[in-house]
This record gives sequence, structure tokens and C-alpha cells, in this order.
Amino acid sequence: MSVHVQTGLEKALESCARFGVKPGLDAIRAVCAAMGDPQNSLRVVHVAGTNGKGAVCALIDSALRAAGFRTGRYTSPHLVALNERFFLDGAPVSDATLDSALRQVPPASLTYFELLTATAFSLYAHESVDYLVLETGLGGRLDATNVVKHPAVCAITRIGLDHCDWLGHSLEAIAAEKGGIIKPDVPVVLGEMPPEARCVLERIAAERNAPCIYAPNVVGDADVPSGLALGGKFNRENARTALAALSVLDVGRAAVERGFSSVVWPGRYQKVEHCGRCFLVDGAHNPPAMRALVDSVKVDRTDGWAAFLGRTAICGFCGDKDVAANLRILREVADCGIAVPIRNPRSLPPERTAAMMRDAGFADVRACPSLQQALENAPDGAVVCGSLFLAGEALEHLGLGASAPFIPNETFLPLPSA
Repeated sequence: MSVHVQTGLEKALESCARFGVKPGLDAIRAVCAAMGDPQNSLRVVHVAGTNGKGAVCALIDSALRAAGFRTGRYTSPHLVALNERFFLDGAPVSDATLDSALRQVPPASLTYFELLTATAFSLYAHESVDYLVLETGLGGRLDATNVVKHPAVCAITRIGLDHCDWLGHSLEAIAAEKGGIIKPDVPVVLGEMPPEARCVLERIAAERNAPCIYAPNVVGDADVPSGLALGGKFNRENARTALAALSVLDVGRAAVERGFSSVVWPGRYQKVEHCGRCFLVDGAHNPPAMRALVDSVKVDRTDGWAAFLGRTAICGFCGDKDVAANLRILREVADCGIAVPIRNPRSLPPERTAAMMRDAGFADVRACPSLQQALENAPDGAVVCGSLFLAGEALEHLGLGASAPFIPNETFLPLPSA
């Protein structure tokens, strides 16, 4: 077995992990200024939202590349390897390229995500990409990515209740944080979302004189290319949001069709056949995402492929999620529940998850000490969900990811008030 050699960026991340997440832009602004503000030399597509923002980034990136543009894409979190956060021309960058970009970042007391973001700006400015597709990490208003002054277009996907301890306990409060990426006079595309969230975002756009496009009003389901490579009906919603943003950038239909037919977004409604069994791996970890997953499984069971998917769910959650609500929704498509830990300091113990599965009405429940054992004990396959960290580990065990050392997630601190 090969031995992983720790990269310079991984070593640097270890040294800054103790800073956790300290929402605010002062530190990242100072570092970017010391580098010459590379983020402001780039044409940026800035994407925020609760669910679907990563898929929208992947779709926009793929279509832009199909149109002949050189692209960078910065997303989070990674499933298996850190390089997954940094795409260049459709592929993860090498360790050497990342370390070279890191060397341009001056020493400073940065958080985990701030250091990654500064490295991304250094990388993509050096590579002179035509577009940087940039996903926020947490929220938007005080997210490290929000040092970009004048993006080409902003997009905000569906808003839901998640990270409530940091973003607020209402859709309006969360929308206000996400809407912090809206810039004066810069077009903003809104994905389909609850009316109370949409109202807040449209108000912010009006205050900043930002042209506001509500994607469902300008892009219909029939406009989504028939060859869309991403499964799940919720990805058709993501495709409509991406289409509206691409129209602002004047990307033609032919490029959209080529890009959407070849897009890859692992760990999100990903069907995997392994040793004669069918698994569905999805990072759903909040109730809106779980509802989208379950509704898509119901449709696909009717249409055909999911008829081969058993009624077992393998689940692991972070303890700060609304696990009970997630499991009540998941129970609609699963009878047997296998609870597992996830590779994250915030992991809910599998025994606790198992107890909550019983409370949700699962008929057959067991706790497993590892995901690998759970996968082996699912004779008819399973839906694997509850965390993106779990999705990444599942892909490793199912033969679709290279093993990499686990880097702990950040510790979040409350957002300062506006």
C-alpha cells in the first residue's frame, strides 16, 4: 500500500485549524491585499445557497469549458482528497500546483477556509483563467470568498434551514446572510426558493441596483437539455438556475448542451454498482436536501433503475444537524436502517443515530462500527446519505475514490450581527 506524503498545503492547514471559523473579512482582505488582490483580476461567477450550489457550479463550469473558455472552479468540502476543491480546466490540480500557489500566500493567522480561499485566488490568477466559478463556504456576507468586489454574475440557489446556529433560525435571516454576495450593479440569479427567502433577496438586490433574475420565471423545465448527466429531479432545478446564469454570460445553447451532458458532480445522487449490488450515494444532510433525495428515489423507482435498489439506508450524521427530521423523510423509501459514524469530529455516535431511526419508524435497525461493515451487510444495496463526509468515504469503499488522510472539519463560531 502506498504511503501518502503530506503536501505543503496540508501541513499549513494543520497549523491553522485551531483558529476554527471566525466569520469576517478583515484577515482575508489583508492577505489578498498583500498579494495584490488577485481575486479582483478574475471574472468570477459567485454562487451561494443552502442546497445545490455545488451542482450549479459544476454545471456552469462544464458549459463554460464547452464554450471554449479556460476555467477554474473552487468548491467545498472535498469528499476524499483536498485537490477536489480546486479544479482547473475540468480536472483537480496537482499537489505541486497547489503548493506553488500556497507559496504566494503571505504568512498570517488565517482559518482553514481562509487559507484555502487565498490559495485559490493565487492559483487561478497565476493560471489566467477566463472564469473562476466560486462557491461560498458558509453563508455569504462574511464568507472568505466575498472579498471579490465585482463578479460577472452572482447566483443564489434554494434557501433552507441549515447551519442555523451560525446563519440564523429563519429563512429570512439565512437569506440575508446568503444575499451578502449581491454586489451593486451586478446581475444576480435566484434559484427556485421559498417566497420569504426570495422576498429578502429581491429587496437586497433592489437596494444595490443589482438586476435580479428569478430563474423559474425565465427558464422552464423543457429548456433543460435532455442529455443532462446529473440524476435526480432536484438537479433539473439546479440546471435551470445554471441556465439562467449562463444566459447572463451569453453562453450559447450548443455549449450548454455539451457541458450539461458531460458534467460530473460526485457524491450527489450518484448511482454505483458494486459486486452485483446497487448503491445510491448522496450527501443529503438537511431536510430540504433529504426531501429532494427521497422524491427523486420515488420517481426513479417508478421509472425503472431504482427498482433494483433495496430498501436499506446507511446513515451517518454530524450531531448539529436536524437528524430526526431527516430520518422521518428518509423513512418513506427505506425500512432497514444501518447507523454508522462519519469521519468528522462532530459525528453523531451510531448508537444514537440507530435510536433515532427507531423513533422515526424504521422496522429493522442496527448500529455498525464502520461504514465498510455496513456496506458489506447490505445484501441488496442501499441508499447512503446523511453527510458529504460519509458520501466521500462510501465512494472510497465502493472503488471510486483514492484513499487520503482525513483532515478534520472546521469548528464554527457564531456569525457577528449585520
